[in-house]
Amino acid sequence: MSVWQPSAPCTPGTCIEATASATAVPRAVLRMAVVVVLMLAGIALLPLGGRIPADLVRRWCRWIVRAAGVRVRITGAAAPTGGLLLVANHISWLDIPLLAAVRPARMLAKSDIRGWPVAGRLTAGSGALFIDRERLRALPGTVALIADALRGGHAVAVFPEGSTWCGRAQGNFRRAVFQAALDAGVPVQPVRLRYRITGGTPSTVPAFIGDDSLLASVWRVLTARGLVAEVDVREAIAPGTHRDRRALARAAQPTTADQLGWIHTALVA
Repeated sequence: MSVWQPSAPCTPGTCIEATASATAVPRAVLRMAVVVVLMLAGIALLPLGGRIPADLVRRWCRWIVRAAGVRVRITGAAAPTGGLLLVANHISWLDIPLLAAVRPARMLAKSDIRGWPVAGRLTAGSGALFIDRERLRALPGTVALIADALRGGHAVAVFPEGSTWCGRAQGNFRRAVFQAALDAGVPVQPVRLRYRITGGTPSTVPAFIGDDSLLASVWRVLTARGLVAEVDVREAIAPGTHRDRRALARAAQPTTADQLGWIHTALVA
């Protein structure tokens, strides 16, 4: 496995807890219908492009997550305007609309997302930057594309772990994408994503990991009860405060204290 295509040790069989019984099926079907309607509405509005108010895009992204049965809590700093690299840990397909709910951004996405039903077309039409993770030689070109978008005043959202994790464990941030922020001279804003059950218990139900299928992951979320997505927006890291991409990645990386703090909070909640 190359550094450009990392893999987490998390698997559905070892990391994901069981979800609701068959009695949750009618509710899940209704949730799925609402999510699909919202996504189709988004596709219909794609031709309007940048004329759609950013606040409406943020609200629409929250509606998508809420329609799936997941409450959203966004706390922390406000995202600055202008070029911005948004970076977050990666757990679920839900992470994508959650980051856009912080600030609408061009997503750095793996190329096979183009083939996802409905969501693939929506992602492509939103101006996503697609990468082929199997081609290490494509990395410099991808970094240059991100830097160009940042210089143009866009926000670009990236999951630097390069792979999804269950949420109770996490990976290291890969350094390459941080070079784009250095080259463009823009701030980096770290975002911490966590999922809980109402009451405080950490949950791995939303995780999309290992050989899990997208349909199985979506259905698990739709049938669950009491899921809460917590989005902690940290202060932006100003350009020029770190000498190289290694130091910048380390500054943006979730710390062990972040992870232990999440677990401790859940235990005393």
